[in-house]
Amino acid sequence: MNKPIDPSTIGQPEPRKERRRHQRTATGYLPEKDEGGKEIWPRGDEAAWKSGLRGVDTDLGAITKSIVGHVQTTIARRAYNIDEEGMYRAISYSVRDDLIVNWNDTQMLYTKKSPKRAYYLSLEFLMGRTLDNALLNLGLKENYRKAATTLGFEDFEELVESERDAALGNGGLGRLAACYIDSGTTCELPLWGYGLRYHYGMFWQQISTDGSQVEAPDPWLNHANPWEVHRPDVTYLIRFYGHAERYGDKKAIWSGGQEVLAVAYDVPIPGSYTRNTNNLRLWDAKPKRGFDLNSFNAGDYEKAVESSNSAEALTRVLYPNDNHMVGKELRLKQQYFWVAASLADIIRRFKQLDEPWAKFPEYVAVQLNDTHPTIAVPELMRIFVDEEDIPWNEAWEITQKVFCYTNHTVLPEALEKWAVPLFQHLLPRHLQIIFDLNLYDRRSTRGCVHLLTTSNVHVENSYKVLAMANLAVIGSHKVNGVAELHSELVKTTILKDFVDFYPDKFGNVTNGITPRRWLDQCNPGLSALITETLGGEKSEWLKDLKKLQGLLAHAKDPVFQKKWADVKTQNKERLAHFIEQTLGVKLNTSALFDIQVKRIHEYKRQSMNILGVIHRYLTIKALSAEERKKIVPRVVLFGGKAAPGYYMAKLVIRLINNVAKVINADPDVQDILTVLFVPDYSVSLAELLIPASDISEHISTAGTEASGTSNMKFCLNGGLLLGTVDGANIEIAEEVGEENVFFFGHLTPNGTLPTLSELPLEVFSAWISSAVEDLRHNHQYRPVPLQERCPALAVVFDVIAQGRFGDGHIYEPFLNTIRTGDYYLVSDDFDSYVEAQRMVDEAYQDKAAWAEKSITTTARMGKFSSDRAIMNYADEYWSIEPLKLE
Repeated sequence: MNKPIDPSTIGQPEPRKERRRHQRTATGYLPEKDEGGKEIWPRGDEAAWKSGLRGVDTDLGAITKSIVGHVQTTIARRAYNIDEEGMYRAISYSVRDDLIVNWNDTQMLYTKKSPKRAYYLSLEFLMGRTLDNALLNLGLKENYRKAATTLGFEDFEELVESERDAALGNGGLGRLAACYIDSGTTCELPLWGYGLRYHYGMFWQQISTDGSQVEAPDPWLNHANPWEVHRPDVTYLIRFYGHAERYGDKKAIWSGGQEVLAVAYDVPIPGSYTRNTNNLRLWDAKPKRGFDLNSFNAGDYEKAVESSNSAEALTRVLYPNDNHMVGKELRLKQQYFWVAASLADIIRRFKQLDEPWAKFPEYVAVQLNDTHPTIAVPELMRIFVDEEDIPWNEAWEITQKVFCYTNHTVLPEALEKWAVPLFQHLLPRHLQIIFDLNLYDRRSTRGCVHLLTTSNVHVENSYKVLAMANLAVIGSHKVNGVAELHSELVKTTILKDFVDFYPDKFGNVTNGITPRRWLDQCNPGLSALITETLGGEKSEWLKDLKKLQGLLAHAKDPVFQKKWADVKTQNKERLAHFIEQTLGVKLNTSALFDIQVKRIHEYKRQSMNILGVIHRYLTIKALSAEERKKIVPRVVLFGGKAAPGYYMAKLVIRLINNVAKVINADPDVQDILTVLFVPDYSVSLAELLIPASDISEHISTAGTEASGTSNMKFCLNGGLLLGTVDGANIEIAEEVGEENVFFFGHLTPNGTLPTLSELPLEVFSAWISSAVEDLRHNHQYRPVPLQERCPALAVVFDVIAQGRFGDGHIYEPFLNTIRTGDYYLVSDDFDSYVEAQRMVDEAYQDKAAWAEKSITTTARMGKFSSDRAIMNYADEYWSIEPLKLE
């Protein structure tokens, strides 16, 4: 089971990561000394180090010289006391040198050619580890491996794994942004990303002795980050609070309040098999005046540092808990701080062109990734009207041509809304602009009252709120969803009132993933097998994922199937080793690996998965010993974080851990069923889990998941999909073949569904939306007891309530959400889910047929490359073109 944590260790560095930083021993690489005190270098490393210092005329020699130089001058260490953490940093600085040369050349090319640039504004960039990705993109991994070996560090992968994940995101939104930045460079597009330099990230997730999630700080910047370049010369002053005095035609002077400095940190983003290197610019907050000497001299020490603490809190932690007013205010401040600094930087760059403001949209495109950066719309208007003296109507026309907005949800509660009093207190000038835009929007919609009452930027509730999604729509010239079904649902549900007036704004860009990170890097065995089978260079299929279709010719070949299965087994063994080392649990690597990893949320229905596990456990327990031998062994793995204030999601985590504790200790199901919650899910952990999966679960309530990208990652690595009619699941099924996907749910009787080719998309989405609402209506107004709705689930509930997995009373709030109301339709889909799992078991027993399904799934995933998605944005939304660095 998950090893329980000692409460006294909460907030301390993770033990596993600390072990990787141990110093080399005398029998390894610390030099011994002879009787006279002279150092004795082990394994002949002295010559390697000295040759590195001198340098030789070979690639390997140059790399060795660069590494040794950084050991001595950048991190100020000597050869005999360099440990793994120090060597990782030295290698990273050496690699960064190459990146910065390419970065400077790329920026010089952009300056000379003055192309139109796109800027991707995302509050999250979940980059994961950088060293391995950079080496693969530069094609230098083997050279650096050899150089490290000559310097006495033979386990290069251990060096790579000593890097901490960059904690700049918490889920799919940030991982998608990272894929797009990677693909933008690979496709040689002039594309920059803008985000925040969080010091602590989301949180380090630990599991307590009672199975609950415990949040501890994640100080990922405690050790110097070799991948960032501090830019103290790129600094902007950002204002909060104060007051705005109107004058003239819609103009105002905003003054007073608090001023905070935004300081830039750049992260070079390499492309694959290209010298082009783009940039991710992250903003850190610093006080305008860091220390109040007068207060200090007067003995008021708290006031002396108050300004510094207040400013630095802006970028201290990702997404502060907004269950209270202080958290809400800090979150809104984060958003404005990031957006204002980014726009100031973009405008500074445009002014260097010495072009009229009317041409601003010809040089600048800004993508709003979700509603978080929507404040950019009134901020750009403020700059145009108040600072650049552009007439209101002209400023608004320019603004709309600049922005595009990506919607990531159809859940009304997930669309950001800000209380007017809070907004007015923090950003008084922007509230004035939003009210003016509201009046302008009324005129542009010809005074249609019904539109104003339902989709107006200024919405009445128990108190006045600002609906940021609506503001993003009217402030952008393009709006897109992230899967075909989602994009249609957006138009028919949450944003339907805008479609009649802005029909040309709405489109779709189905999400994608980078095959460099999510196949080549995380699954090198499969990458090598694919390259060997397709022939040619690896770069050919990595940059044109459609070429994977060449694997279809080998899908029925028993020899190739055996090689394919062997790679999967190796990946399972790698994951099993990690699990045993970190959690102390041995996994049966011949079992079917069933994995669900994503943010914990009711609509994603990890709840149904663990309830299904309990049902499976009870079924196995009822069998005889002889009958159990026929059961397909299964390892069920969960991973994901629950928001700190999301009580129900945290309760699901607790249930998963306590169910696992019982099942894993039961000798009746040993090697037949193992259940684990893997704590602190991250990009690096995903790189272990995804290649090892046989089945991945994407089981959200139909019509609630926008797209998903983890479904694409699992399928690209040959894991089959178990899912609902939701998000990108449908498009994946269309590509890989419905016979290779296990669909279930009330809307998929007998595991089938109407394909989009048989049903128009708008009809298909309307059918799903109305069917889900009908079910919810029945639960609310014509309730049926759970025992009648779903007897199998009722038995599971009884077992939980009776205390089989700990105190049953603890889980009553969770159980009651399904007993009464069941908004996410768990009871409606449960029987179908159990049947789908039975079909999985049956299919897995035919190893040849399963291998064919797995190969076919990977071969047909070409559509889901983020290269395709980013070029879609470039062509249809941003109007930018590739610009190659020779």
